[in-house]
Amino acid sequence: MDFGAQVLPAGGTRFRVWAPGARQAEVLLEPGGAHAMQALADGWHEAVVPGAGAGTRYRYRFDGGTPVPDPASRFNPDDVHGASAVVDPTAYAWQDAAWRGRPWHEAVVYELHVGAFTPEGTFAAAAERLAELAALGITAIELMPLADTPGGRNWGYDGVLLFAPESSYGTPDDLRALVDRAHALGLMVLIDVVYNHFGPDGNYLHGYCPQFFNPAHQTPWGAAINYDGEHSAAVRAFFVANALYWVEEFHCDGLRLDAVHQIRDDSARPIVEEAAQALAQGPGRQRQVHVVLENERNQAQRLQPAGAATAQWNDDLHNAAHVLLTGETDGYYADYAQAPAELFGRALAEGYVYQGQVSPHLDAPRGEPSGTLPPTAFISFLQNHDQVGNRAMGERLDRLTDARRLEALYACLLLAPHIPMLFMGEEFAASTPFLFFCDFEGELAEAVRQGRRAEFQRFAAFADEAARARIPDPNAADTFAQSKLHWAERETSPHRERLALVRRLLALRHAHLVPRLAAAPHGGRALGTGGFVHVVWPLAGGARWELQANLQDEAIQAPLPAGQHIYSTHAGADLPPWAVRVTLHPA
Repeated sequence: MDFGAQVLPAGGTRFRVWAPGARQAEVLLEPGGAHAMQALADGWHEAVVPGAGAGTRYRYRFDGGTPVPDPASRFNPDDVHGASAVVDPTAYAWQDAAWRGRPWHEAVVYELHVGAFTPEGTFAAAAERLAELAALGITAIELMPLADTPGGRNWGYDGVLLFAPESSYGTPDDLRALVDRAHALGLMVLIDVVYNHFGPDGNYLHGYCPQFFNPAHQTPWGAAINYDGEHSAAVRAFFVANALYWVEEFHCDGLRLDAVHQIRDDSARPIVEEAAQALAQGPGRQRQVHVVLENERNQAQRLQPAGAATAQWNDDLHNAAHVLLTGETDGYYADYAQAPAELFGRALAEGYVYQGQVSPHLDAPRGEPSGTLPPTAFISFLQNHDQVGNRAMGERLDRLTDARRLEALYACLLLAPHIPMLFMGEEFAASTPFLFFCDFEGELAEAVRQGRRAEFQRFAAFADEAARARIPDPNAADTFAQSKLHWAERETSPHRERLALVRRLLALRHAHLVPRLAAAPHGGRALGTGGFVHVVWPLAGGARWELQANLQDEAIQAPLPAGQHIYSTHAGADLPPWAVRVTLHPA
């Protein structure tokens, strides 16, 4: 990389930083003293220190000011305000030489937060749980953001050192060992990255590198990252290097890009596409590398085959399902309040619900036509970290609806040609909440605490101050502790029954659907009305996949399709309430 500390083959380390706002720069070794850095063209500063090697602690000092960590630090052992450590990324002895990834159509994604996934909350502890996920039928894990954040607990979206794996989870080599273990089990590893903002504590770039931000664009977090203004070339190179870094140095199989709709970039080639192309033309030439987007704008043009990204999280499907299951219509759920079962069927068939029509919630058009995209362009889910954690009390769906309804929706989710995703613990109906947590201090901690409670003031359940006071404090250690999974639940009812259902559905998916998804054409056709969801998808080789679901409280008459019956919740031709059946029509 052009950025950061690079261990040299002949010994020593080259330190390189982009600081166009500084006249003079030094690298301070701990111990080892100060070493002047040579000012290069275009705001770069560099020093080669012969005696420095892996493990050396260092900081930068600009114009005699306060020492700061390296913005491209590969590891900050003492958190984001401490010294950075030199890392030799070639020292780890990889065991996955034969790994070439997996094709995307085989993906069954499992989103997890390393800190809350196990009692220990470490990379090493997470690695010990992977065999169970692989046996269940999971083929990809998606790690919530790993960029180092202040303190010892955070969702990860407040990252400020974007190259440094969160130090509370372990060392960079511990993360490599996690990826190595995943690959040995046949699991892909995706990492969630945040390229739309930095966190509010520990980002020192404003002090010596104000050119990193573009005040002409504003975001919910302040001035936007400078992807399209003067001096943006180095900023763009920083983020392209970051995308390549996780895939090359940690052997990850792809990235999930957080909230790309919040990236302000008016350049001819947006940074999202540039990063995706760099991955495809770099490590993607030797192995499977996938790029997943979160994009509220529903831009079909950004997805393959025409676009650069592999797939997108399908919030539309989730939102329609949530309204159907819970009856909640606050906020953006208002867009799905009318005929949620029909909208759920449309999402199953075509991907997006909103394909250019006006969103009542936004009072503006949203989305692009998506019916010509393959079904694997969409990652569908009933729960994720946002949809659970952004509730005041972090309740999972099992607390909001009854098991019969939810199990019908799991059959639709896991036996549809979309790429399904589960949120950690969902496979066994975890009783633990997933709350919003962080580890800030002082005024920032108080601002986050009060801001979190103010968010819910417009909801009837939290209209009064006493009710809002019961919303867990994000900075409290107990809020984080409550969010950790209780793995022993899997052995007791009703958790073991949910686990058995998910295992059965995934086994059917892998046996009958996945082999026909590799060259599946465009999406399907939604044929049902009212509470009857009826979708037919074309599959590879001329086969067809048919789903019928009665997602209402009244029985209906529905002819039993001819073909190979893959799954049915009930025998007979008619569909009782909340019944599902799936049929394969071979070529």
